[in-house]
Amino acid sequence: MMSDLPLDQVRTLLAVVDEQSFDAAASVLHVTPSAVSQRVKALEQRTGRVLLLRTKPVRLTESGKVVVRFARSLAQLEQDALGELGLGAEGTRTLSIAVNADSLATWFLPALAAVPENLGICFDLQREDQDHTAALLREGLVMAAVTAAPQPVQGCTSRRLGRMRYRAMASPEFVERRLTGAPLPQLLPTAPVVVFDRKDDLQDRFLRALTRRRSFTMVRHHIPASESFSDAVAAGLGWGMVPEAQAAERTLVDLAPDHPLDVPLHWQQWKLDSPALAAVADAVAKGAKRALR
Repeated sequence: MMSDLPLDQVRTLLAVVDEQSFDAAASVLHVTPSAVSQRVKALEQRTGRVLLLRTKPVRLTESGKVVVRFARSLAQLEQDALGELGLGAEGTRTLSIAVNADSLATWFLPALAAVPENLGICFDLQREDQDHTAALLREGLVMAAVTAAPQPVQGCTSRRLGRMRYRAMASPEFVERRLTGAPLPQLLPTAPVVVFDRKDDLQDRFLRALTRRRSFTMVRHHIPASESFSDAVAAGLGWGMVPEAQAAERTLVDLAPDHPLDVPLHWQQWKLDSPALAAVADAVAKGAKRALR
């Protein structure tokens, strides 16, 4: 049973996962790496399961994910209780949240800024594609996430935030150089394109809708930062799907004004009676209402 797991061992496992190594966890916990290893091994013996794969960085097994979710929930409840009793140090309620890069670069940080300061919340943000943030929830690595997935992860609630609108954009020079003289569905699939990273399929999704084709061969520039992505499109490296808010700040041509691409976003969080988590969820929902469709 979870109640039979020694708290020092559970917290040590969580530290190893968060710090990504035994040595780093030892530094945070102010113990030796040997002590960290012994605690994790003792926890594995107690559960009868392998919880961690000793890789670099460490990786959780399916059983380890269950224990880490328990550990993170326990840590949050402890922080909330200490805060309500006035015994916790200010700024020690850490909330781990996964959020996609475009939300992070546009509306998400102003939303977090509206969270009351007296709650003393420390944000630990992990940037991940909206189609993959739910996996971080499932693994117990974060407590909440902005995600494209409406179906709640087990043990979580899901709340619709709105739609983030993207438009196929390019610089005027790029349009003149690469996208004139023939219909767009004919020219765009062979023109250089800017993509965020190898998980980013927005450009391909737009092309499939535009051309009804399923695969494309083109020069792809990988620019894994939201502002830099839009700057690369504005510089003429290629065309790309740019969030409306960023497109309005640059001199860009909308290649298909009648064909925007909307990405529905949802807020998923653990089912946890936490005032801090509830306050953040409320602030995020209000921020999304102002910024999203």
